[in-house]
Amino acid sequence: MDGHTNGTNGSCSKPCEPLTDYCIPDYILNPDSEQVLVDQAPCCPVVVFINSRSGGQLGSSLIKTYRELLNKAQVFDLSEEAPEKVLHRLYCNFEKLKSNGDPIAFQIQSNLRLIVAGGDGTASWLLGVVSDLKLSHPPPIATVPLGTGNNLPFSFGWGKKNPTTDQEAVKSFLGQVKKAREMNIDSWHIIMRMRAPQEGPCEPIAPLELPHSLHAFHRVSGSDSLNMEGYHTYRGGFWNYFSMGMDAQVSYEFHSERKRNPEKFKNQLTNQSTYAKLGLKQGWFAASLTHPSSRNIAQLAKVRIMKRPGGQWEELKIPRSIRSIVCLNLPSFSGGLNPWGTPGTRKVQERDLTAPFVDDGLIEVVGFRDAWHGLVLLAPNGHGTRLAQAHRIRFEFHKGAAEHTFMRIDGEPWKQPLPKDDDTVVVEISHLRQVTMLASDPCKSKSVNDPSSPMCCSNHDDDERNSLEDEDEWEEGRKKFGAADTFKFPDEVDVAHLS
Repeated sequence: MDGHTNGTNGSCSKPCEPLTDYCIPDYILNPDSEQVLVDQAPCCPVVVFINSRSGGQLGSSLIKTYRELLNKAQVFDLSEEAPEKVLHRLYCNFEKLKSNGDPIAFQIQSNLRLIVAGGDGTASWLLGVVSDLKLSHPPPIATVPLGTGNNLPFSFGWGKKNPTTDQEAVKSFLGQVKKAREMNIDSWHIIMRMRAPQEGPCEPIAPLELPHSLHAFHRVSGSDSLNMEGYHTYRGGFWNYFSMGMDAQVSYEFHSERKRNPEKFKNQLTNQSTYAKLGLKQGWFAASLTHPSSRNIAQLAKVRIMKRPGGQWEELKIPRSIRSIVCLNLPSFSGGLNPWGTPGTRKVQERDLTAPFVDDGLIEVVGFRDAWHGLVLLAPNGHGTRLAQAHRIRFEFHKGAAEHTFMRIDGEPWKQPLPKDDDTVVVEISHLRQVTMLASDPCKSKSVNDPSSPMCCSNHDDDERNSLEDEDEWEEGRKKFGAADTFKFPDEVDVAHLS
């Protein structure tokens, strides 16, 4: 078989002649393996990362199938080995082999593609690791939808339903990976800074245990360029979205319940049903004592935006009834819904709005009053309250407005204490860099450089009729705000300081 010698060294687990396009020899994957003579490199070498804890029992079943079809050594269970260790070892070995004149190593590195199966958080975790490597040609990433929300896979044409795990389904997916096109997407840096409180906590509070987002959203060290004496500074990042308010509170309760009773969360449909019930319980469909009006976004913080690089900060007016604000990078939120939509001609002319592109250096800012308000996303051309498109956005929290608020990065929530004696609490989001995804058809994400993308607007009258810019236009809603996982963000990054 191409890419392997006879015997067990570098062989696939079972005969897989049709899959020689994807199999990688052992000596490439394992620095301690003996180098062997290989006739030619696979044309589409892949390294597969699977979260065995995702999708109920699907993750473990998927690992078994991939290991039957490929070299076992190129399929990794993320519950056993972190992706940063795997990729660091692999790329160090690439460099060693290339320095010894191995042409196969050069070809495999050039054509390498990554596959990640898990929730959005698992996929974003891998994106963060690849970004941290700062490679001249980073490998593009294909995502298998194995979570609850699956916004990342859906945005790039890989679907949002959990997959089947038989060999034919995996072979079909590998064929799509081979034909997939590369697409760059923006990544976003987030900083939170507050004066060190005289009493009370200010550390982010995770739902029972620390999710990937809070491994990323961590307090900077004393030697970090962002550190300021007398202040606590936290940093992190995201690829899909950051949200704050009621939706993050419901997500927090969902994750807490799942950690307490994992046996109740065995499949995607059950998870979504539980999420909707928690939304009702927390008052997401109506005002409740758990979410007083003092935690509405306008009462909680002043919001400022910078529309373009090098521009001026300007205040963004937030309607007083908005209970949740979402800073959105991809056209998929809460399991495939698009809160921004495509602005109509009048909105483009009056408010300088464009269609959402994933690589234009702008983030879409959308508001929701409650879940009923959000249900309009299920209607044709429906969208949330379009607040702005911005290159940077700042939340300046009012002193004593609330004891805490809830935040989410790519679906992973946390409870954020707010020091009552501090009027300097600031959260700022700014454009960082780009990473490369693999896109399949039909792909929801659009590139600003793609001539087939809608450059400006939609001509549909429905967009104007369905506008949620005015306070009282809609009293309907939608079924759920989804939950997903998030990522580990690089530690050492070159970022601009807070203003």
